[in-house]
Amino acid sequence: MSEPLVLRARAREFADDLIRLRRALHAEPETGLDLPRTQQKVLAALDGPGLGISTGKALSSVTAVLRGSRPGGTVLLRADMDALPLTERNDLPYASRNPEAMHACGHDLHTAMLVGAARLLGGAEFAGTVVFMFQPGEEGYGGARLMVEEGVLEAGGRRADAAFALHVTPSLLPRGMVVSRPGPVLAACDALRVTVRGAGGHSASPHLGKDPIPAACEMVGALGTWVTRSFDAFDPVVATVTSFHAGAAENAVPEEARFTVTVRSFSRQHRDRLLTELRRVVTGIGSAHGLAVETEHSLDYPVTVNDPAQSAFAADVVREVFGPERYFEVPRPVTASEDFSYVLDEVPGAYLFVGACPDDRDPGTAAGNHSPDAVFDDAVLADGAALYAELALRRLRAWD
Repeated sequence: MSEPLVLRARAREFADDLIRLRRALHAEPETGLDLPRTQQKVLAALDGPGLGISTGKALSSVTAVLRGSRPGGTVLLRADMDALPLTERNDLPYASRNPEAMHACGHDLHTAMLVGAARLLGGAEFAGTVVFMFQPGEEGYGGARLMVEEGVLEAGGRRADAAFALHVTPSLLPRGMVVSRPGPVLAACDALRVTVRGAGGHSASPHLGKDPIPAACEMVGALGTWVTRSFDAFDPVVATVTSFHAGAAENAVPEEARFTVTVRSFSRQHRDRLLTELRRVVTGIGSAHGLAVETEHSLDYPVTVNDPAQSAFAADVVREVFGPERYFEVPRPVTASEDFSYVLDEVPGAYLFVGACPDDRDPGTAAGNHSPDAVFDDAVLADGAALYAELALRRLRAWD
């Protein structure tokens, strides 16, 4: 049996263990940065010789370090562990028992896959170090940033030389298909909160007040035109107004109007420019109406950028291990965001998507990530574990 088939075959031997772990995680999901029950399940699953294990301070992370038989490079493999604040609508025997949380993004699969990779690599011969990064708080909490601040990139004793992450999807891709691309693979996501301040009054005499609503509406309308006239269509940005609030009484002009704009971009240059110029646009419109404008921004997740060399390497690994038909290079980035971007800002690496749509569903119509109806196929767990392990093992051996 060829070496690639050895790891895949070994992963299949304990696939039932991975399924049990994934379903236990799915049934008891936790959200945010504090995942005590999830952390305990991961620690129990990693229990065994050879792994140096530590836990986080600001979050309930788990970092495991596996050292080879001799010195070499360091590869980091990451899985996120947190769930979403959703109520699951699936009638599954392992459906969420927490009505306020659901693993609707597949992080339970990522966690089980990475546990499987640690088990596979524990019996492998290699030079160097593998760091297994089990991360809470991906869904809007910046858990990866906190783990970087706590030293996960240096957990192996030296800074990681490469980093890889997988993300399953219950729709769009057939089960087992792997896709990615070099360069930007996911968007940056930031937000701007705008408050337009005027002077209240009676709706019968709006000229005696300073109505903030028409100005705020003008700002909302102007943003779409401004984006298309200010940014290259081949390096796009997306500005979406996601909330708008003004007034409470039907016969009164309100004193203020507030709205929020979520902005997504695919290059670091445009991200740096975007919020500055958004503020200029809304402030200028407010000034033209004689109104004060206050803005508050948050920088959420950066652009997730795959290193071209590591992306090409990962694609070759998929083709060699699973066959050329299992990999496809997507032509453009995905507009969602991901905090693995904080890792890839520091370490060259690659982020790959893995199809996990059940065979009895059409990927084109199946419920997607973040849907309370999302269903993921456990059959991908063994191959996901093998892919994590192969990425680390082949990267380390190439440096040896």
